[in-house]
Amino acid sequence: MTPGLLISFEGSEGCGKSTQIQRLKARLEAAGRTVELRREPGGTHIGERIRDLLQHDKEAHQMTPVTELFLFAASRAQLVREQIRPSLDAGNVVILDRFFDSTTVYQGYARGLPLEHVHAINRIAVGDVIPHLTVVLDMDARAAKERIHRDGRELDRIESQPVEFFEKVRQGYLHLAVEQPQRMVVLDANQTPEVIEAQIWKLVEDRSHALQS
Repeated sequence: MTPGLLISFEGSEGCGKSTQIQRLKARLEAAGRTVELRREPGGTHIGERIRDLLQHDKEAHQMTPVTELFLFAASRAQLVREQIRPSLDAGNVVILDRFFDSTTVYQGYARGLPLEHVHAINRIAVGDVIPHLTVVLDMDARAAKERIHRDGRELDRIESQPVEFFEKVRQGYLHLAVEQPQRMVVLDANQTPEVIEAQIWKLVEDRSHALQS
């Protein structure tokens, strides 16, 4: 049986993750793979309830960083056990719009929670489910913020953070990528969507071949 493949996409809001996820899904399906898309927080009934609380609840501005950390972890723990692990065991490709690296960066680097605590909570939430490939779409924090505003939609609680917050997010991702080059690859999100798509496809092909060899 073809082994399952887990790919996560990371980056600040406005970096183009959604576009590239859809393009990769189309390419993989054209190649005959079964592909499942999952988003964080969310992806399950419990996770979607947590997502609404984290992003859209009118009273959530009172939420502490520690509460935020545990809610993201709770959503992730449910997603891993209910959706991701069974899909990988069936030989499918699972593409994640964010995973535990987001918690490390947003709640650790940006919110200032101790990284050792964040790592410990992440390990409990995901167990041994680690992406085979994590694509980080890197973009200047101010440019990413401007791209969000150009969309013209109402910003959620996280997207409403100041640009300084997103600069910490960006630097967090870059630091993680230096620490974990075997899994995380940083791509310039300022390139054309077509160029980025081709780069991602090459990465995915290489990881797929490595798993099958």
